[in-house]
Amino acid sequence: MDALRAQLLAQPVLHADEIPVAMLAPSKKTTHRAYVWTYCSTLFSELKAMVYDFALGRVGERARAFLGDWHGKLVCDDYAGYKAGFGSGITEIGCLAHARRKFHDLHMANKSELAARALDYIGALYGVEREAKDLPDQDRQRLRHEKARPIADALHQWMIAQRQKVPDGSGTAKALDYSLKRWAALTRYLDDGAVPIDNNRVENQIRPWALGRNNWLFAGSLRSGQRAAAVMSLIQSAKLNGHDPYAYLKDVLTRLPTQKSCAIDELLPHNWAPATA
Repeated sequence: MDALRAQLLAQPVLHADEIPVAMLAPSKKTTHRAYVWTYCSTLFSELKAMVYDFALGRVGERARAFLGDWHGKLVCDDYAGYKAGFGSGITEIGCLAHARRKFHDLHMANKSELAARALDYIGALYGVEREAKDLPDQDRQRLRHEKARPIADALHQWMIAQRQKVPDGSGTAKALDYSLKRWAALTRYLDDGAVPIDNNRVENQIRPWALGRNNWLFAGSLRSGQRAAAVMSLIQSAKLNGHDPYAYLKDVLTRLPTQKSCAIDELLPHNWAPATA
């Protein structure tokens, strides 16, 4: 897990998100809220890896402890726990899917024409992403500059104009304010072809924990939560690399006792090949 984390932190762009998980309180029959922090490489990265970090809380120190002196671009939501890192060399990348969700909810609630117009703009930006998905980073950045930048600029000016027409505190104002206050972070992806438009990739990696909470209900202790996070990190990373998790774990656990420490990277999911007879 240390080796996997080290290789993940060698990436210039990462996704991050967190989810609450119930944990049995020591010496008590009640549970309290712990958190699983999730970090993963992007869809555009050659490395396919992710790491779960099980922690007692959601305080920002946990993210800073995991990231250490990493100074890359972090795709995340607007959670305050990441903010300190943005003042010490980490570049914030906003999630356009979160911004879109504000307008989608507004449109579902009252069929807002303003929300529908915003969704059209954002849909056009995603249309460029579909076109650029399989391109090299430089070509993707060039296409974004040619096609997405004008759309984003028009959306920004339109939002500013609409915000002046709606009352403070309204649902429409809140949807507009979310995007306007985070505009710089939301549009940084336009300047770097290696940066994704949203944080959906890591949200998909959190899904096993969201499903698991309904089955196993809680972690029995901090240590058990950390062990589960380690095993699930390897399983999910194996899946990202197209491996059968059972075959991967069986082979790695068989070879691990005699594997040299200097060759531990050979057993990481993105490097792994089954042992030959």
